[in-house]
Amino acid sequence: MTEPKLAAPPERALAGHQVSAPGARQGAMLAVLLVGQLMALLDAFIVNVAMPVIGVSLHASGASLQLIVGGYMIAYATFLITGARLGAMLGRRRMYLAGVLIFTAASLGCGLAQGSAGLIAFRIVQGAGAAVMVPQIMSVIQTQFSGPARARALSAYAVVLSAGAVAGLVIGGLLVNANLFGETWRPVFFVNVPLGIILAAAVPRLVPADRPGGGRLDLAGLAVAIPAILLIVFPLVLGREAGWPAWSFACMGAGLVLAAAFVAVERRLGARGGSPLLNLAVLRARGLRPGFATLSCISAAYGGFVFTFTLHLEAGLGDSPLRTGLTWIPMAMAFGLTGYYWRRLPQRIHHLVVPAGMALSVLGFVAIAAALHGAGPSSGSPGPLLWAGQVVLGVGLGATVSPLLTQSLLHVPLARAADASGLLTTTMQLGQLIGVAVFGSLYLSLVTGLRSSAHAFAAAGYSMAALAAAGTLLALLLARSVRLAGA
Repeated sequence: MTEPKLAAPPERALAGHQVSAPGARQGAMLAVLLVGQLMALLDAFIVNVAMPVIGVSLHASGASLQLIVGGYMIAYATFLITGARLGAMLGRRRMYLAGVLIFTAASLGCGLAQGSAGLIAFRIVQGAGAAVMVPQIMSVIQTQFSGPARARALSAYAVVLSAGAVAGLVIGGLLVNANLFGETWRPVFFVNVPLGIILAAAVPRLVPADRPGGGRLDLAGLAVAIPAILLIVFPLVLGREAGWPAWSFACMGAGLVLAAAFVAVERRLGARGGSPLLNLAVLRARGLRPGFATLSCISAAYGGFVFTFTLHLEAGLGDSPLRTGLTWIPMAMAFGLTGYYWRRLPQRIHHLVVPAGMALSVLGFVAIAAALHGAGPSSGSPGPLLWAGQVVLGVGLGATVSPLLTQSLLHVPLARAADASGLLTTTMQLGQLIGVAVFGSLYLSLVTGLRSSAHAFAAAGYSMAALAAAGTLLALLLARSVRLAGA
């Protein structure tokens, strides 16, 4: 089988696309698209800061808190590629608007929830709405922008991706601390409602209509993929509190079997000339597999870090939601700035950016774990090592995520670019979900009191560093592929 032809980097490969939006409207259209992306990112993480307050208000267990966070990401990751297919079939503007409306309605339901079970259910619906909304954003940018305008749009998109997650933690802290109308954690979700309504009104005016492509949705692949993911993830979240009974391992084993069956179903459908949910032929492109593996490592470490670090700050150190949110600012600034400006580095060292970013992430995880190892509610501030560790981690993540998404696609034929982008996005979401389940379970299983929270987080932090170190080795394989491409 011949090697796929080298595809140009995204900013060059798609430069010839016809632009249908007038220049005067492009800024407003981009704002409408990026607000949707920001909403989805914020709600993936904004609830982390509110977890302790939600736990007390709704009498939620540790497993319920994990499901409140993870339920959103389960639905988000599971339906992302389906959302992309629906956009191609039914029209991207139409599906973007549908996703906004589902997301907004589910946010209202989350804010009104009277129990943890209801909140988990609405979070799942919210994640599904985000999965319908988000895939359309990059597709519209690809088709409606070109040349310098497209480069600026991609840079703005990268900033939202880089800083949006951490910004959610900061905003969440501010909202919970403000205690608007005496509703404590509920404004974290209510804030999406007016924003979603404004966005829904703006989409038909500012986003150009597109022609539906038709085709069929891969229902067989979807029917296998959903239970496969659920059977693997739910036991990871619920198994610790249940004492890891035999059913939890049986479910995970069944999920792995279904995952293998999903691969077989998709390959068979692709061989017949159909439209599989995941076109696995794209994985033959050189560099894509190490890219996936590296992204899985850093996404799992990052997802686990956000969950456990927030819990430790509030439950372990006794910080208020506001202070917890503000604690994330150094990392947010470093993450966003690095993710935006990494392209200004000399072209000859671009292939080394991801391995260097992964290595810095390892150092950041270790520094933060060491800074908090002996910190307790009465021990005062952990000191400058914590702040330095956050900045190093933020720089490392910024130097990893944005270039990783770009460089992983270098050898992908243009005809398969959408499939590869969907796979990368899904890998990132599933990685974060697994990180919440695995490292969250590790932290919660080690916590026996306030004083032990620091030791529990340190153990989780050093484990995250080890995973990032493994990802650094995988990133070297990607660097070799990028160097050979001359990009």
